[in-house]
Amino acid sequence: MNVLLVLAHPEPKSFNGAMARIAVQTLAMSGHEVTVSDLCGMSFDPRSTRANFTSVKDAGYFKPQTEEMHAAEVGGFCAELEAEMRKLEACDLMIWQFPLWWFGLPAVLKGWVDRVFAKGRFYGGGRVYETGVMKGKRAMLSLTTGGPPSAYTADGYNGNIEGILRPIHRGMLQFVGFDVLRPHVVYEPVRLTDEQRAEALAAWGRRLGSIAEEDPIEVGRY
Repeated sequence: MNVLLVLAHPEPKSFNGAMARIAVQTLAMSGHEVTVSDLCGMSFDPRSTRANFTSVKDAGYFKPQTEEMHAAEVGGFCAELEAEMRKLEACDLMIWQFPLWWFGLPAVLKGWVDRVFAKGRFYGGGRVYETGVMKGKRAMLSLTTGGPPSAYTADGYNGNIEGILRPIHRGMLQFVGFDVLRPHVVYEPVRLTDEQRAEALAAWGRRLGSIAEEDPIEVGRY
C-alpha cells in the first residue's frame, strides 16, 4: 500500500511530530511505502496565486479555478504543486497529521488543499463524491486537541468532534472521492503525563498496524 502522510505542525519535536514519526516507522515495518509531505519543513506557501501555474488562461483577471482547469489541460502546474499532486495520485491511503486549531485545519494544511486539490485535476466535470477522482482510495485524519474528551461530545462546550470534523471529511476528502476512515484523536496531549503520551503513541502504532483492514465510516450520518 502506498501511504501519503501530510504533516502540518511547525515544531518537529511536538507531539504531532512524534505521531508522524511513529506512523512512518510502523507503516514501513508493515511493508507499506510511505511518502511524507512535512508542510512546515518544506516552507509550503498556503496562498493561491499565479505562482501556482506555468500556464496562463486569462492574463487580465485571476480566477484560480479557471487557471486550474487550463493547467490541468496543458500541464501547466508549477513544479512544487505537480510534485504534491503526483504524491496524492499515487497514494492508496492519505493521512493528515495536525493539531486542531480554531475548529479546523492549520492554515498551511488548508492552503495545501486549496492549491493541490485543483479543479480539472481532482474534481470537476461531474467527478465529485461517489464519482470522484480519488474513488477507491482512503483518507484519515490524525489530530490533537487542546481540550479534554468531555469538551468534544454532544453535550460538551465545543460540541461533538464528528460535527467539527464533518466539513473536512465531507467537504474536502469525500468531495474528491476518498473513503474516510475513523479519525484518530489524541485529546490535550500537553496535559498528559510522559507515561500517558507514550501509551497514546503506542496506541497509534497499534492501530496503524492493521490500518489496511479498516472499513470506512458513514460521514453523511453526522
